Amino acid sequence: MTNDAAPVEPVVLDHVPDIRLIACDMDGTLLDDDDAIHEGFWPLITDLHERGITFCPASGRQYYNLLERFEPIADDVIFIAENGTLVMRSGTVMSTDCLERTVADELVGITRALVDGGADVGAVLCGTRSAYIERADAPFLAEVDKYYHRLEIVEDLTVVHDDILKLAVYDFVSSEQISAPAFAHLRATHQVVVSGQNWLDVMALHANKGAGLRHIQQALGITRDQTMVFGDFLNDLEMMDEATYSFAMANAHPELAARARFRAPGNTDNGVVRTIRSVLRLP
Repeated sequence: MTNDAAPVEPVVLDHVPDIRLIACDMDGTLLDDDDAIHEGFWPLITDLHERGITFCPASGRQYYNLLERFEPIADDVIFIAENGTLVMRSGTVMSTDCLERTVADELVGITRALVDGGADVGAVLCGTRSAYIERADAPFLAEVDKYYHRLEIVEDLTVVHDDILKLAVYDFVSSEQISAPAFAHLRATHQVVVSGQNWLDVMALHANKGAGLRHIQQALGITRDQTMVFGDFLNDLEMMDEATYSFAMANAHPELAARARFRAPGNTDNGVVRTIRSVLRLP
């Protein structure tokens, strides 16, 4: 999403909240448009750690992708991966929410039908051990490689032996306009989430980033009033409901912006780091 309005400035509250947990989306939120983390993030993590505040990357990305991005501090953060279907702490599973195998096969079939109908899409079957694809052309691989550190090319996704967390569909045109309608009939029984301009995720009904965040809050004894979250797209909606201090980026999808309590500067303006320092009054 883009925002051509006047720049958003970091929020200044009339109090310093007792924040114990900060959950933050990656693409369009913490990462700039060049897929980079701002250099100011790393000293901020040190400041948060010294104050007993846990930072939690919350993403549709694969756990192994996040682990690589945060390798220097991996033991000090908790990961919400695959849009909440997998929560990991220090290499240990805190929670998972998997699809039934028959459902996963049905989702693969829907994607194949889209392809047969002329749609330029590809499926990524996301398991706990790896991600799997059967489309392997260079343009598709270039997109998938950005998000999946462990990736296997297979002949048939329906014979993969792994616990399946979700099916992700990359749509070269528009996930909201082309892919989403094909899966719309599943919304009553599953999460069908447009997680980006070109990505769609289908997961178990109660799986989302908000559910993953609740698992962490319960495990650590942290309340909504002690939680801050940041996001920009529709896969961040439920996460906004789990924190008193919920922030939509200036570049956020309008629906996400309406769900959050506050706004933050955009991802290209180092909005996450600047807002955290402002709210917590850190130098």
